Amino acid sequence: MTRLPILLLAALLAPSASAAETLTLYSGRNERLVGPLYKAFTQKTGIQVKVRYGETPQLAATLQEEGAKTPADVFIAQDAGALGALARAGQLQPLPKELLDKVDARFRSPEGLWVGLSGRARVVAYNTNKVKPDALPKSILGFTDPSWKGRIGWAPTNASFQAFVTALRLLKGDAAAKQWLEGIKANKPRAYKNNAAIIEALGRGEIDVGFVNHYYLYGANKKRSEPLPVANHFVAAGDPGALVNVAGVGLLKGSKKTEAALKLVAFLLDAEAQRHFAKETFEYPLVPGVEAAPALPALSQVGSPDLDLSKLEDLRGTLKLLQETGVL
Repeated sequence: MTRLPILLLAALLAPSASAAETLTLYSGRNERLVGPLYKAFTQKTGIQVKVRYGETPQLAATLQEEGAKTPADVFIAQDAGALGALARAGQLQPLPKELLDKVDARFRSPEGLWVGLSGRARVVAYNTNKVKPDALPKSILGFTDPSWKGRIGWAPTNASFQAFVTALRLLKGDAAAKQWLEGIKANKPRAYKNNAAIIEALGRGEIDVGFVNHYYLYGANKKRSEPLPVANHFVAAGDPGALVNVAGVGLLKGSKKTEAALKLVAFLLDAEAQRHFAKETFEYPLVPGVEAAPALPALSQVGSPDLDLSKLEDLRGTLKLLQETGVL
């Protein structure tokens, strides 16, 4: 994999010539998680960052409505689907190969229009007092078995769950995705508002298993003196349930501050920011040489299915399927 040349990286991260220069950033990641990174970028480069925070789908919709008139220079999304939607709409500009090549091809746009910043793996979290690891299916499809009736937690309104369903549709087809949703629904799952609520419910013993992103368990335990009786189960490599989605960044085509925007992308792909994702959010850093949290299996071992993450942008089709099956 090609590394960003040292001289180019130094040039990108050098202090801006104009102290008054300001980037407008739409951030689909919340201020608590990424605000410190934006401040560190300003301290290092002198470039101010004006941030509009919001939910990734809403910000993506806003950018599409604003079109060429958007004030945004940069969009940071919580999932690849939103970036794929903007790329398909022709609203993103190509990134330099030197930056793209810092990240494995699986985790960036095939057309070079966005690049992943951190990885988030889908897992099945389980209560260790109620479930033995060898009793867990190797495929997410196995949870439609009637033996799991009344034991499952999920969050159908959550964006990460909906991205997984989109991946399931792309990998197995709409008919198979519908069959899975109907099978899980027949098992009377408990619905929760988000991943964090599922982890808490597992800790209380309300449910035996739950479909979540991997890092929520570590975030929950970080706040406790005693860890929850919960562990993550990674399904077999290549399975739809092993999806690794990414938070990523794209540059708006109409931006007149491309040089400053590229400095931000370079900063977020540098070791300092990548270590932040590993240490503070327990996500997978995507740049080689930066290690993930010690409790995590290597990203290469997770085995995300072979899928163009840009295609996760078909949220409309997923919402339609969730409504047709009565899940929403």
